[in-house]
Amino acid sequence: MEKKIHVVCIALPFQSHISSMMRLAKILHFKGFQITFVNTEFNHQRLLNARGSDSLIGLPDFRFETIPDGLPPPTHPNASQDLLTLCMSTQKNCLEPFQNLMHRLSNTKHSNVPPVSCIISDGCMSFTLEAAKEFGIPIFLYWPVSFSAFVCVLQFGNLIQRGLVPLKDESYLTNGYMENTVIDWIPGMEDIRFKDLLSYVRTTDPDDALFDFFRREAERNTGATALIFNTFNALEMEVLDALKSQLPLPPVYAVGPLHLLLNQFPLSESQSLGSNLWKEDTECLKWLDLKEPNSVMYVNFGSITVMTTQQLVEFAWGLANSNHNFLWIIRPDIVVGELASLLAEFTEETKDRGLLASWCPQEDVLHHASIAGFLTHCGWNSTLESLSCGVPMLCWPFLGDQQPNCRYLCKNWEVGMEIDSNVERDEVERLGRELMDGEKGKKMKKKVMEWKKKAEEATSPGGSSYVTIDKIVSEILHSKITDQ
Repeated sequence: MEKKIHVVCIALPFQSHISSMMRLAKILHFKGFQITFVNTEFNHQRLLNARGSDSLIGLPDFRFETIPDGLPPPTHPNASQDLLTLCMSTQKNCLEPFQNLMHRLSNTKHSNVPPVSCIISDGCMSFTLEAAKEFGIPIFLYWPVSFSAFVCVLQFGNLIQRGLVPLKDESYLTNGYMENTVIDWIPGMEDIRFKDLLSYVRTTDPDDALFDFFRREAERNTGATALIFNTFNALEMEVLDALKSQLPLPPVYAVGPLHLLLNQFPLSESQSLGSNLWKEDTECLKWLDLKEPNSVMYVNFGSITVMTTQQLVEFAWGLANSNHNFLWIIRPDIVVGELASLLAEFTEETKDRGLLASWCPQEDVLHHASIAGFLTHCGWNSTLESLSCGVPMLCWPFLGDQQPNCRYLCKNWEVGMEIDSNVERDEVERLGRELMDGEKGKKMKKKVMEWKKKAEEATSPGGSSYVTIDKIVSEILHSKITDQ
């Protein structure tokens, strides 16, 4: 029997990147490819802790491998690793272990696994370009972010040349500069303010490590066979059309929303393979079953957002004072420097209409009939899932691409309202009431249902994303034939 074509998938070792890459890997597995999914040793152990000792045994044609991340183990086995430290370490330390893994996978003398034919790597793990070049195989770089956010990163060098980055001094963060400075020279992106660019531009350091990391990673992407984005044509039509023709980019493929695309295919064994680094609390779904339709605000700030105790308290009392039901996902490490614990008074006040949980199956929650709105950090996975479920949003962007996502949600797509970064309970209460009961909330609900329909069309047979995933499959197959 002819051996399958072998694809290696490797994600930046953060929850959102792993979950998104896993969806793409499952789709490719369904399309007939042998998959090796590469995690860091630390996250591999976290997955085992969360999902059980048998959860990563895998399948004969969907296997898991690990490489070290180059960092000492954190003091807590389920701690979120620091973004800057982990990005710097993967860039510096992961190429050699990855090359060694590739050599081992390609030594098929004593293995039934076919040699590696293609790499699908996170766009922020560009060291994999060197491994692909060494083995003479195609490499697709996958960005689990919006295409607009990626384009913003491509402009980082331009921002330096125009004297916009670094900021002259700290006062520029508070004197209205970020809100009033319009970036009007990015093709396909109208009226973007400095505030709406990725958070890494908010620096006074000419050698800012995170800014430089993302600038270099994006610029290196021109060496890929192609770029893949978890978005869909209708959602980002203007910027996709403008940039495809104006930038020296490899082919750009829009295949999202991946969770909807994955749902188009029959259930297979690989569907059971999970990627959550925290243990999911499914009891919250039973709690939602007891609530009226469109009566619950879902609150989740994602896997790496942190806040001060004061911000947590303001969110809490804003939710309490809105007098609506809420399901709030609070990671143990969400408060800077300490475990998240809420005032007993708040817990008592909201015991009949509020539920706190540590992690949840988010797609199932957003699909639930009781959910009326989503208070979110505007991570891209959360954004797409909320759009796809027809759930309008309250937006509190924290880091990275969450700022441009928020801008698009509130202004371009008209399905969100932004909460000020300082967080005040009165604003949380007012916007919560407006989303749940107000005229603006009704308009947002109508608009988000239109986007839901467009997302479903894109991922249905004949839709843009459905067709594009087959183009990627064909390109991998063609590359393999060409290499033979």
